[in-house]
Amino acid sequence: MLAMTVAAQPRTEGELDEVTLARAARGDQAAARALFVHYHRQVHAFLWRMLAPHGPRATVEDLTQDTFLRAFAALPRFQPGGAARVSSWLLTIATRVALNELRRQKRKPDAQVDVELIALPGGSGPHEEAERRATGAILARAIAELPADGRAVLLLREYHDRSLDEIARALELPVGTVQSRLARARAALREALKELS
Repeated sequence: MLAMTVAAQPRTEGELDEVTLARAARGDQAAARALFVHYHRQVHAFLWRMLAPHGPRATVEDLTQDTFLRAFAALPRFQPGGAARVSSWLLTIATRVALNELRRQKRKPDAQVDVELIALPGGSGPHEEAERRATGAILARAIAELPADGRAVLLLREYHDRSLDEIARALELPVGTVQSRLARARAALREALKELS
C-alpha cells in the first residue's frame, strides 16, 4: 500500500506540471506525493461511483491505491507530450482496475445506494434539499444498475468530462461503440428520472 493519506485536500484543477511528473518518474518521493495528492480525489471519486453499491469503502480505497501503484510503476514510460493527459491516463488505469473488480465480484446492483455519489446543485431550503436528494438517489440507483462498461462510459463523459476519443482509448473501444453505450446509458437515466414526474 502507498504510505500516503489524503486529509481534507483542496480540489485541484488542471494537470500536474511536467517537471514534477519527470521527478516522480525518477522516484522522487515528494514529487510522487504531489502527483498522488493532485489526482487522488478524481481517481477515488471515479472508483467510488463505478463500484457503488458493489464495493465497501475499504475496497474503493484499495482499488485507489492499486491504481496509483500501477501508475507509479508505469510512470517512467508515460509520455507527457503524448496523446493522453495525466488525468486521462490515470482514469484509464482506474477504469481497468474497476472493471476487473466488477468482473471478479459478478454481483448484481442492490437497492442501497449512497446518495452522496451524485452531486446535484440545488437550493438551500428543506424542500429543495429533499428534492435534490430524491433525484440524486434515483440517479445513483440508475447508474449502479447500468452494465459496468456503460457505467464507465457515462462516468468518464459526464463526471470527468473526458472526450469520446479519450474514453475510446481508455476502454480500447471504437468511438462509435462509446457513443452507442453513452446513448444507452443516458436513455436509462432519462427513463429512471420519469419516476419524479
